[in-house]
Amino acid sequence: MTSKNNQRFFFCLTDCIFTAMTNFSKTIALLGVVAFMSGCLTATDQKVPDRPNIILIMADDLGYECLGANGGTSYNTPELDKLAKSGIRFEHCYSQPLCTPTRVKLMTGIYNVRNYVKFGVLDRNQTTFAHLLKDAGYATCIAGKWQLGSQPDSPGHFGFDESCLWQHTRRRTDGQEHDTRYPNPRLEINGEPVDYTQGEYAPDVTSDFICDFIERHKKQPFFAYYPMILTHCPFHPTPGSADWDSSDRGSTSYKGDTIYFGGMVSYTDRIVSKLTAKLNELGLTENTLIVFTGDNGTDVPVVSVMNGRKVAGRKGQMTDAGTRVPLIVNWKGVIPEGQVCSDLVDFSDFLPTICETAGITLPEDLIIDGRSFFPQLIGRTGNPRDWIYIWYSRAGKDSDAKVFARNQRYKLYRSGNFYDIGSDVLEKAPLQDGDLNDETREVKAMLEQALNQYKDARPADLNTILQQR
Repeated sequence: MTSKNNQRFFFCLTDCIFTAMTNFSKTIALLGVVAFMSGCLTATDQKVPDRPNIILIMADDLGYECLGANGGTSYNTPELDKLAKSGIRFEHCYSQPLCTPTRVKLMTGIYNVRNYVKFGVLDRNQTTFAHLLKDAGYATCIAGKWQLGSQPDSPGHFGFDESCLWQHTRRRTDGQEHDTRYPNPRLEINGEPVDYTQGEYAPDVTSDFICDFIERHKKQPFFAYYPMILTHCPFHPTPGSADWDSSDRGSTSYKGDTIYFGGMVSYTDRIVSKLTAKLNELGLTENTLIVFTGDNGTDVPVVSVMNGRKVAGRKGQMTDAGTRVPLIVNWKGVIPEGQVCSDLVDFSDFLPTICETAGITLPEDLIIDGRSFFPQLIGRTGNPRDWIYIWYSRAGKDSDAKVFARNQRYKLYRSGNFYDIGSDVLEKAPLQDGDLNDETREVKAMLEQALNQYKDARPADLNTILQQR
């Protein structure tokens, strides 16, 4: 039996034991488990293909409030809404507040407190999900935004067979301070610089690269990681918009004009539609897990509407508007349609979830903080989190780190501030100990224990590395 079957057998066996123990004696329960065992395994194996393809899409600076499926009404996201309706949508997925910290956590399954060095860097001693999938026989690809080390071999070093990236070996701007990520971009393909000058649009180039990769690897398991360039500033016209200029060399303003943000969200949705259409064309939809999320909250100048209230973007900040991101997972014929899950998801959870999906047993010497939510994808209870933990320092210094632990409703900072996010989403009024009831005191004690668990987790040698660079 494969490791993946072992894992699925475990969940099935657990369900059987629980049901049987509730209604019968231990002896009858065990007999019931034996009698049910083969049917449970058969049903699961028929439903969930082994070694499926995996596409992980992560939009840049796109908060939870931006998607129609989440109650957003400011932008058009029909493809993403459709994926949510025919798959599963998570209400409580939390990222780091900024791009590099999130990417490090996502790719390694480890809290930043234990392995984050500094902005723009992924420690080259780290093991990523691409390493694990490649070792298991997957073809691996990354396209989009890199920002994890400027060495030409960085993507390959971290497990990717092929790459088409922006901000890999070159700066964000050209010699005249034009931003190079959107019209007529400057990219690197497999570590080699490529300049585009014929009106190309980087999100099209990178998504085409993903589609070509899928086409070439349609007969073997593949993993495509697409950390999108959209919707990060500069807010800029997209192809087809009235202001699009094919000769534009890129914005000279870092922020640009937020009037273009809605068009950028729509273009993000359009690119997701391009990828799903490619899967449909090749007949791969029922053998491909599609994951869509965002790397942090929406940028500060943007104000959106969700469920009738205004939500101001808070990228870089620790509030919900800086850390709560969309998470939609779709796998036709495997994930039950129309699920909405309120379980907590932390970005360290993606690595073990992807590995369980692929039937990969994590190496014994690989210590991670993530917890797989694969069982929830296929309609099982799984092992939901009671809390998530975030340690955030852009520069990598513990002395200026912002730290909290939270559940779906309450949040406790290392500073001692304790908030009821359900009634105070902007965190204006910390709860006072004298006002807590038995339930909230119990929650606070749980979150204090979570914080204490990691209070000495910052390795001393990371601080040494930081000082040497």
